[in-house]
Amino acid sequence: MAPNDPKQGGGGGGFFASIASTFSAVTKSVNGLVGYEGLEVINPDGGTDDVHEEASKGRWKQEERDGYWKVMQKYVGADVTSMVTLPVLIFEPMTMLQKMAELMEYSRLLDMADECEDPYMQLVYSASFFISVYYAFQRTWKPFNPILGETYEMVNHGGITFVAEQVSHHPPMSAAHAENEHFIYDITSKVKTKFLGNSIDIYPVGRTRLTLKKSGVVLDLAPPPTKVNNLIFGRTWVDSPGDMVLTNLTTGDKVVLYFQPCGWFGAGRYEVDGYVYNSTEEPKILMTGKWNEAMSYQPCDAEGEPLPGTELKESWRVAKVPENDKFQYTYFAHKINSFDTAPKKLLASDSRLRPDRYALEQGDISKAGFEKSSLEERQRAEKKNREAKGHEFTPRWFDKTDEICPTTWDDLQVYQYNGKYTEHRAAIDDSDSVEAVDVKTIEFNPWQYENLAA
Repeated sequence: MAPNDPKQGGGGGGFFASIASTFSAVTKSVNGLVGYEGLEVINPDGGTDDVHEEASKGRWKQEERDGYWKVMQKYVGADVTSMVTLPVLIFEPMTMLQKMAELMEYSRLLDMADECEDPYMQLVYSASFFISVYYAFQRTWKPFNPILGETYEMVNHGGITFVAEQVSHHPPMSAAHAENEHFIYDITSKVKTKFLGNSIDIYPVGRTRLTLKKSGVVLDLAPPPTKVNNLIFGRTWVDSPGDMVLTNLTTGDKVVLYFQPCGWFGAGRYEVDGYVYNSTEEPKILMTGKWNEAMSYQPCDAEGEPLPGTELKESWRVAKVPENDKFQYTYFAHKINSFDTAPKKLLASDSRLRPDRYALEQGDISKAGFEKSSLEERQRAEKKNREAKGHEFTPRWFDKTDEICPTTWDDLQVYQYNGKYTEHRAAIDDSDSVEAVDVKTIEFNPWQYENLAA
């Protein structure tokens, strides 16, 4: 069976898409909650459970659920990216900047891509790298929104220096830069959302560029949208149906992988299938797997069929994870929160130092809620003061450019790494006079105005 021609609207994944459409048409969804008509509760496991039984399985107590729905129902159909204050109950002790760093867990795949001379295998390893982060995305806890000017630094992993910064508050935007001897990774991150009552659609309005140093090729990523189901009623779960496209901007080669939607009795859930194409859109390598387990590849003919004498080989497999972890963290996620991955003379604006994040990590939900409210109030005071003075916030490690990048869902203003962090870190690493400081005693400080005490 030949893959669909991308030029004919077949998208990525070819015939895999037509199979998935059969399943998605019968996805198990149920309505009819008394007093909550129009809300959709979707059981990812399928079955014939009564809607009330599934709705009661979520993390909310009934009184919390009912009260929260009264607050949220006015936002149905709206983009709620930054307009709603959410309870700490649904948060994990990590910020969105740290979540961006979590992609670096399997950075060895990019090292392999850089060392590989076969241009199609470069795409196999690079695409596997971008698939790997979806394992972390299945966690249904919400990360904290970064405060404007907040940063996150990471070292001591794969020879990588990673820095991320919150560069805009309205709309919320983050930028990150990662680099080692093999690759340069740059991202400007922004999302649009649509709140649907008991679910939310998340559209990735961002730009990701990856440069492999040995060959000099530049790769561009276009990920699929994500849907978070059963936000208030039922067990919360995540699905990302659609195409992920990774394009070699240097040669025109690309990978198109189709994320199958969850269907009846969970059919198709987690499955990813597609091809590596050359610049004339002829399939060269097929890829298949599950984004929560592993990805494999096999050379194929022009019809998308496996070449005789070849076999399916694994390109990536998820690492062993802790059992019964409260937030479903991987070992690497714990490292991200740890000061073991922090550099010398950690910036006071680092996410690890946030008092609300730390309180939640220690299990003190009440204190976490108080600290979160205090930070948000201080941020509002900063904004008011900045506007009164006619000032504009200027990021420290990234520069706003004039480049406007069109995406499927919106235009994006691109932020570019300015290299100053590399100079900052080199000066510290080369200095013999950096005094040892217990980083846990550093007060979180992303603020532009020092005289605005909370």
